[in-house]
Amino acid sequence: MKDLRFGVVGLGLRVNLAEAAHRPGRGSVVAAVCDTDPETLKREAARFGDPVTSPDHRDLLGRDDLDAIIVLTPDDTHESIAVECLQAGKPLYLEKPLAITVEGCDAVLRAARDTGTRLYVGHNMRHMGVVRLMRDIIRRGDIGEPKTVWVRHFVGYGGDYYFKDWHADRTRTTGLLLQKAAHDLDVVHWLAGGYTTRVNAFGDLMVYGGLPRREPGTPRPDGWPRDHTWPPTAHRDLHHVVDVEDVSVMNMVLDNGVIAAYQQCHFTPDYVRNYTVIGTEGRLENFGDGPGATVKVWNTGPTGYRPDADITYRVPDATGSHGGADTRIIEEFARFAREGGPVDTSPVAARMSVAAGYMATRSLRDGGAPYDVPPLDPSLVAYFADDRR
Repeated sequence: MKDLRFGVVGLGLRVNLAEAAHRPGRGSVVAAVCDTDPETLKREAARFGDPVTSPDHRDLLGRDDLDAIIVLTPDDTHESIAVECLQAGKPLYLEKPLAITVEGCDAVLRAARDTGTRLYVGHNMRHMGVVRLMRDIIRRGDIGEPKTVWVRHFVGYGGDYYFKDWHADRTRTTGLLLQKAAHDLDVVHWLAGGYTTRVNAFGDLMVYGGLPRREPGTPRPDGWPRDHTWPPTAHRDLHHVVDVEDVSVMNMVLDNGVIAAYQQCHFTPDYVRNYTVIGTEGRLENFGDGPGATVKVWNTGPTGYRPDADITYRVPDATGSHGGADTRIIEEFARFAREGGPVDTSPVAARMSVAAGYMATRSLRDGGAPYDVPPLDPSLVAYFADDRR
């Protein structure tokens, strides 16, 4: 089979996805790359042999020798670049989040429908071994019908990854309850089998708000993001704008009656996601979230805490970034770009995760007031329900 030829827009922190897409002779190659930073463009292009290079993504859209586009740019650019790619008729891989507002998400979905261009949103956690294992346990009925889901997200390295660049500026992200939690909210919806309809949240900027910042226009510190700082209060050289919360808690009511909760902290010593799903006949919980981690199931009782559980599953071994998920999601996108057909990600689900995070952010900035999540236009729901899309 002839290699699919990808154009990649954005060569920053998610360039590992472009690397996963560059498999000459094995199905796909990165044939053109774009980044607005000349030094980044020159340095990162070398990973892909001798691709076409440009500082303007529009140069890629008119090229007949490109089969699809992968967009890995900062969040606030997703809406506009995605709409242009879709209007150009190029099958599109758009890194999560779909956009940073509900309206932006809906604009992208309308563009995909109106043009008939294939849209794939990069929620790679659906391809992580731990998530797929939990999904399989639930689908088999091992814990009965899911009724509540709790997620604790310990974001070690938070000060380095999210407070030294554009992530710290709410005009670029809306907030980390959207930007960082979009993955987890999508997983909550996937495991629970429903979408959030009502939220409330609390949050604050507890640690990073008062630490020293860089002047506008100055570069990030040498060694970023590889060198890490501990304790969190020792951080220096933060982004010149820091106005997103570093702690947030969120409550959700889903359309199928499931109650869910999500908690996020950016100054913990460890970096791990912990899920608990409780059903009518038991519960599951993951211990670690990478290859070799475990998912335990308790479905007899009642008893005190039993560390051995009733069943313990091991997350399968995998190689590559994000526990092998990046390779798997790019392989799925390549097949989708060629043929269409069912995939494990969903533009509708991507929109609903953003909508939940967006309304929760409004709630935490409004004293925890409850907010309803705006429903998606039924015509868009119907359009994307067709597996050929």
